[in-house]
Amino acid sequence: MTILIDYETERELDIDYTKLADMVAGQILRTENCPYEVSVNLILTDNEEIKSVNSQFRSVGAPTDVLSFPMIPFPSPADYSFVEGKDIYFDLDTGELLLGDVMISVDKVYSQAEEYGHSTEREFSFLFAHSMLHLLGYDHMEPEEAAVMEKKQSEALKALGINR
Repeated sequence: MTILIDYETERELDIDYTKLADMVAGQILRTENCPYEVSVNLILTDNEEIKSVNSQFRSVGAPTDVLSFPMIPFPSPADYSFVEGKDIYFDLDTGELLLGDVMISVDKVYSQAEEYGHSTEREFSFLFAHSMLHLLGYDHMEPEEAAVMEKKQSEALKALGINR
């Protein structure tokens, strides 16, 4: 598994986000029975930049905590049969499945950790787990979908011992 991290803000995230990202991605991929090595791009940014991207891609002129940009249009969540034999979804040099990009606002990690009364480690991990599920085709537009995502996020963090 490769997680390429671009740190694009001056505000320091004073946790081991590299280790946490590896742990969380690994747990999600195991739970979702991913048969491939994968590659994910993680961009850590600030409210100003994520607001700009949110406006550009979602027409929402406000900062958000996390944005996910899946590379694979899974017909159903974690349906890996969809990518079989389709080189477009793989890095031809490494053979890794290209899941997509995740953008997390460091400012929101801090403010939401304080708001919800838990650690920055927990908030970062929750946001990254949420995005990993999006990259695998999960969504939360309908209440049933939201319940599935919430359960999967909670179970992944619990398995890692990352609690509120």
